[in-house]
Amino acid sequence: MAISQAKENILKKIRQALSNPVPLPFPQSEGTNSVYGASEEDNAVIFAEEFSKLQGRFSFCADEQELVLQLQLLLKEKGWDKVYCKDAKLLSLLFPAIGEPYQSLPSCDVSITGCEYLVARTGTMVLSAAQQEGRTASVYAPVHICIAYTSQMLYDVKDALVSLKEKYGTGFPSFVTFASGPSRTADIEKTLVTGVHGPKEVFCFLVDVP
Repeated sequence: MAISQAKENILKKIRQALSNPVPLPFPQSEGTNSVYGASEEDNAVIFAEEFSKLQGRFSFCADEQELVLQLQLLLKEKGWDKVYCKDAKLLSLLFPAIGEPYQSLPSCDVSITGCEYLVARTGTMVLSAAQQEGRTASVYAPVHICIAYTSQMLYDVKDALVSLKEKYGTGFPSFVTFASGPSRTADIEKTLVTGVHGPKEVFCFLVDVP
């Protein structure tokens, strides 16, 4: 079937455009620079403010000893006996000081995990499948406690993605979660409900690193 003259003219213009590409008029607008400039305020302070706005519970610990003490007080206050944790580092640090770890995730009171990074600007915890129980422990438990260190604090989401790529290279995790506070939705009659698709309470303990 013969190609119409109008169609041939269009194809000719496309071929010419491909052979002589026009340079971008504003190369700096194509995502090469971050939209959000770094803040002069401390990242930990920014994270605490943003995380709290999202109904997260934030605690700062001067060291790991204070972390254990704060966790003991929280668990006693809430009456949480079934504490699920599979992170090897946290197991050696926290248990048996706060009791023996509970072995069943579906029936636990609370789960404790570490994280990859914290994102200050959005009050976000970054978790991945490379962590022990990385896909499940932070989602299935009714309450999630995240333990992080100041060395894991970054300013923006872009910084977290770059750091993950540098950390894992070709072995990049198959699953990465950006969690900002407890699970919540307002789909039903525009009423905010927490705990629908994940934990109804989220705590973040940030431990200072000298």
